Amino acid sequence: MQFINKPCSEFVEVLSSKAAVPGGGGASALVGSVGIALGAMVGNLTVGKKKYADVEADIIKLLEKAAALQAELLRLVDEDAVVFEPLSRAYGIPKDDPAREQIMEDALKLACTVPIDIMRLCARAIELHAEFAEKGSVLALSDAGVGAIFCKSALQGASLNVYINTKSMTDKNYAGSLEAEADSLLDKYCSMADDIFNMVTERIRK
Repeated sequence: MQFINKPCSEFVEVLSSKAAVPGGGGASALVGSVGIALGAMVGNLTVGKKKYADVEADIIKLLEKAAALQAELLRLVDEDAVVFEPLSRAYGIPKDDPAREQIMEDALKLACTVPIDIMRLCARAIELHAEFAEKGSVLALSDAGVGAIFCKSALQGASLNVYINTKSMTDKNYAGSLEAEADSLLDKYCSMADDIFNMVTERIRK
């Protein structure tokens, strides 16, 4: 599956259709990738400016990290569709099939692997946005705020794709560990993204 190589108009059209994929997970990965790309834009508008020479080395390091996150999140747009397909097929197994429960359990666990990774990546992206907002060009400060909020939305969106699957798992210990990690990421990084947004808003409205 190569959704990321399709035109935006085609991706959105397929997303809005009855097709099982892409769905909320892939959309979250895309939004996260766009979010960190905005942070990278702030960095690229900062590098080479005399006014920011003292933080240029820091910004260059941030740009390297942002590029890696952006590429990985884009990869997960397609990967989310790959890991969801077995679950989509499993729902079609007759309920009286003795193999159904284990197939469903395995498929549910697989379907969670990408959304939890999206959450982890978005958390790291939000951390980078805090630095981009602090050290980057003031001319692009609003973009750091937009990027942080995009990454927050992607984080929240991916969490729903974790929770909807853990809810149906029979392995409650495994489900609980995933939910605990998702809860922790939401608690820490939604607040951090809000702080970035509020700081940016305050600075540009002075």
